[in-house]
Amino acid sequence: MTATLCATLLRNQGWLPLIQSVRHGSKAVTRHKRPLHILKQKLLAVTQYIPPVRPVPPGAYPSKNKHVQEDNGFTLLLKKDLKKVFEECKMIAVVQKNGSSAEEMLVLKHRLFKHGIIVKSFPNQVTRSFLSDSVYCNMAPLFIGPTVLFVSKEPKVKEMLSALKASPQMTLLGGCIDNTLLSAQGIVGYSKLPSVTVIQGELVSGLTMLTSRTASMLQRHPAHLSALLQQYIKQQSLGDGVEAAPKAEEAT
Repeated sequence: MTATLCATLLRNQGWLPLIQSVRHGSKAVTRHKRPLHILKQKLLAVTQYIPPVRPVPPGAYPSKNKHVQEDNGFTLLLKKDLKKVFEECKMIAVVQKNGSSAEEMLVLKHRLFKHGIIVKSFPNQVTRSFLSDSVYCNMAPLFIGPTVLFVSKEPKVKEMLSALKASPQMTLLGGCIDNTLLSAQGIVGYSKLPSVTVIQGELVSGLTMLTSRTASMLQRHPAHLSALLQQYIKQQSLGDGVEAAPKAEEAT
């Protein structure tokens, strides 16, 4: 406040201060980038460096052209035999052989043949190619390594498991029984089920018991009714006899 009054007095007397504070505005930018000439732009566009495309390593992407390999006559014959096995056999078990000798396989085949079980061997490539186009496509992952098939026209699971117990080098992987895909644990559980003959006998005995009980219940009501009627008739006859005796005495 005091400085302002002093400055006003000095200005009135004709005296100006030696230093004056002048407020400057923002400076205008006058250094703009000049546009390039059209010929220079064309020259730069033509001479611009374009890096070469990196080559794709072979096998990094799947090939667009699928090579369909036709099966030869021997492969078609094996597929035909395999199709016949799946159509005629009710039990098809996949077993992996781990270091079993030819003699051990011969003994195992003889044991299984006694129960009507046949050992068949097919190349895994042929088997997977056949299964990929069939309803049994979920069995394809089982065919890895040296595998054989235990097939029979009737499901003889207990006999197969008993024969496999004597051959520890053979490992059960899974199979198809009665058109049902089962794992190794499922096949073991299937073997614990009673046979069809036992189940049929239990069913027949149960039905016979129900029919006999139904017949006895149907016959019970008429027999009970007839017994009640006979008892009622007897009671009526006895009552009539008792009433007739006093009347006879009075008459005499």
